[in-house]
Amino acid sequence: MHDELLGLLNHLIRLTPEEEKYVKSSFTFLKLQKGDFFLQSNNICKYVGFLKKGLVRYFVIKNDEESTFEFTKEGDFVADYTSFMGKQKSMQNIEAIEDCELLVIDHEKLNFFYNNTPNGNYLGRLVIEHRFNVMANTLLSVYMQNSEQRYQKFLNDYADLTQRIPQYHIASYVGVQPPSLSRIRRRILNL
Repeated sequence: MHDELLGLLNHLIRLTPEEEKYVKSSFTFLKLQKGDFFLQSNNICKYVGFLKKGLVRYFVIKNDEESTFEFTKEGDFVADYTSFMGKQKSMQNIEAIEDCELLVIDHEKLNFFYNNTPNGNYLGRLVIEHRFNVMANTLLSVYMQNSEQRYQKFLNDYADLTQRIPQYHIASYVGVQPPSLSRIRRRILNL
């Protein structure tokens, strides 16, 4: 059950046998159905999840509309780290857009891993740095790119997901209505 997670962690840094045992005992299984929330805004993010199967989207409510800013697929981590680490209410939502299987760890167990294992702090730093880079690039694209450039970014970042993500979520990510997304797609195809 933990093979993919251990594979990823061992790819980043070689875990000791004790660390592998701790990971296996601390990450528990969570299943979400399509449409279920891993996190809803105004709640505290209680877990960091490793997505074994499925797809989630991150979004906020802006001017009474959903604004999608990220998608995460199997093999990556899922959380609102600001809420999780600071134990504060989240402004974002994380929703399953497919049936999902995750391995989750709570704040206490993750901090124990950080503070009491030889590689814990370093591994945590690597994961947080990755998430920081994703979020910084997302933020920059919102401010620096027009809708056509954002769609191109979507194609570059999520090429393998285009058939798995509903078009209205892609439109939300790009920052346009679905009919406008169709026009953008036609323009790009005609180039």
